[in-house]
Amino acid sequence: MSTLFSMMSPETFALAFAIALLAGFIKGMVGFAMPMILISGLSSFIDPQLALAGLILPTVATNGWQALRQGRAAAWESVKRFRVFMMIGLVTMLLSAQLVRVLSAETMLLLIGVPVSVFALIQMYGLRLVLPEKGRGLIEAAIGGFAGLIGGMSGVWGPPTVLYLTALNTPKTEQVRIQGVIYGLGAVALLFGHIGSGIVNRDTVVFSAALLIPALLGTWVGFRVHDRIDQVAFRRVTLLVLFVAALNLVRRGLMG
Repeated sequence: MSTLFSMMSPETFALAFAIALLAGFIKGMVGFAMPMILISGLSSFIDPQLALAGLILPTVATNGWQALRQGRAAAWESVKRFRVFMMIGLVTMLLSAQLVRVLSAETMLLLIGVPVSVFALIQMYGLRLVLPEKGRGLIEAAIGGFAGLIGGMSGVWGPPTVLYLTALNTPKTEQVRIQGVIYGLGAVALLFGHIGSGIVNRDTVVFSAALLIPALLGTWVGFRVHDRIDQVAFRRVTLLVLFVAALNLVRRGLMG
């Protein structure tokens, strides 16, 4: 704990705790958005690289939980179905994770904020991508590669993944499970990638581990609310919050 409070004040950690709780709740509700909320919220008052380190362990844990909610057999079927997406994404994620140290904080914020804001707008206006049958394997590889590219640098790889699954008209329950599998495996790759980059070290991992408690608690509550409310209405509110948060990242990236 002394290591944690040498990096930030108790008041700053309390705010980080609250953001992780909110991120977990929304994650449990809609199946995605935890990294986006954490990186958007945390990097507003701490260094973006520390924010990136902080989101990694909560992302690994909550996605593992989400992926296995219907059992290991169902999760394995999701792995087999989307193996190309995940393998290409894994490679580009591990490679791009090494670029974090050479990018400025402003560039990193723009790389996160721009795709997230575009994603939120597309979803809020109800636009849906429809993929052609011909060449779908190449499209899957390209989208998986792009998701891994931005994921390695920012910890956020949800937007292209959700767009791809939506374009395939994936059923709701299956889509949430597949997101858990893809994000969970990606989060493990991100963990090892940033051990290599130096973002995750014996100091920053303490902060990430401390955020596990609120993230898991929020996810537990979100799972239980998931079955009881209008998902469409809540998702619209969530996308609006994400859009505002993404615009704030773009503003910070442009203005410094």
